[in-house]
Amino acid sequence: MARIILLIAVIAVIYILLRRAQSMPPHKRRAEYIKLGLGIALVATVLLAATGRMNWLGAAFTALLVAARQGLPLLIRLFPMLASMRAGSAPSGGRNSTVETQLLRMQLDHDSGDLQGEVLAGSFKGWRLADMDRQQLEQFFAYCRSEDSDSLQLLESYLQQRFPGADGFDGPRQDQAGSGHSLGRAEALAVLGLEEGASREDITAAHRQLIQKLHPDRGGNDYLAAQINRAKDLLLG
Repeated sequence: MARIILLIAVIAVIYILLRRAQSMPPHKRRAEYIKLGLGIALVATVLLAATGRMNWLGAAFTALLVAARQGLPLLIRLFPMLASMRAGSAPSGGRNSTVETQLLRMQLDHDSGDLQGEVLAGSFKGWRLADMDRQQLEQFFAYCRSEDSDSLQLLESYLQQRFPGADGFDGPRQDQAGSGHSLGRAEALAVLGLEEGASREDITAAHRQLIQKLHPDRGGNDYLAAQINRAKDLLLG
């Protein structure tokens, strides 16, 4: 009877952890599945060893599993570093601008003009916009509309690029040129894709390059253009 209760408890825990992994953003699920698989293998090995059904090979395998479980977080952190080192072997002068609101963090590639975003709050927290389908984006759009006007305008910037001319994201639009969020110096530098110590010439050049891509008169985006102008004004005093 005790073994049956233990088995049911183990299955319940595995089910809960599996549902938790499935609810995570897609780019984080693989790591969770790996950790869950190692955890299941470790528990199974320990149970077999405790019941005397494993020999010394089983004990050695258990030790390997423990070492792998402890080293997994380090490996997960190292993989992006190794990937960036490989990417760094090829010449790349690309720069990114970062605009952050209460609900969104958006990055703009200076060369291509592509936008990539990550949700910072709400039911989709941790999700990348690129991993969200149309229905999920509509749900997040409604959430932004009710919670934060800056986030709504920033999300619209992304939607205009991903779904040009598409209908379906309905609702009252905000004043695209305005913003209730005041920029700090660090934020202004991030918006222009610059680092501390940038000269006035660097600031002017970065602003010129970005505004050429995003100015509303050229079919760009009002909100991002306004943020870029505000960043330049703040940094130049």
